[in-house]
Amino acid sequence: MILLNPITILVAAAIIPAVILLFEIYKYDRLEKESGGLLRSLVLKGIVATTLAVVTEKIGIAILGRLFSDDSFIYYVILMYFVVGLSEEGFKYLLLRITTWNSPEFNCRFDGVVYAVFVALGFALWENISYVFSYGLGTALVRAVTAVPGHACFGVFMGTWYGLAKKQQLWGQEDLSVVSRTVAVVLPVLIHGTYDLLATMGNTWIFILFIGVMFAISFRTIKKQSTQDHYL
Repeated sequence: MILLNPITILVAAAIIPAVILLFEIYKYDRLEKESGGLLRSLVLKGIVATTLAVVTEKIGIAILGRLFSDDSFIYYVILMYFVVGLSEEGFKYLLLRITTWNSPEFNCRFDGVVYAVFVALGFALWENISYVFSYGLGTALVRAVTAVPGHACFGVFMGTWYGLAKKQQLWGQEDLSVVSRTVAVVLPVLIHGTYDLLATMGNTWIFILFIGVMFAISFRTIKKQSTQDHYL
């Protein structure tokens, strides 16, 4: 039967966590739901961001390997923050901005969170497929409670500041909008880099504590942003 096909099982295991979170963030968009076309486009942009990040990460790793020993702490710091974190969050933000900044649908503060999370989960979905096919169902289970919601959290932080930046721009506060747009990139890069660095250091309890705090702050931010949402 097709439902028992190993490939079908692997694909389902890879995409279901992201799909569940996509529906969850969609439910919190209480003022005005975004169009299906725009949301599907954002998921696809997340997939594109995955491909672009792979290219820049390979280049960055090649350069980094010539400058530092690959077992040194400075190597991992630069790798996680500047190569991986900046590549992945930078491309997510770039495609988010291109797709939504001038969209007439971007008319509520919480829209920024929805847009950023959809891009982030498009990224996580595609990345997850490659990991699951490479390492199996065990990896799918671990990533379902770590990496996939982790990307959603990065999107929450990005989207919160992105939505604020749009509000500031519409209110004529261009200087503040530039600052908020900068934070919308830098903050997810720092959180993403820290997540990856802790994941490679081998201290499981510190990593669990970090993602627990990150998940809690993200969930409270979503609830607050949704409850206090307003038209721009």
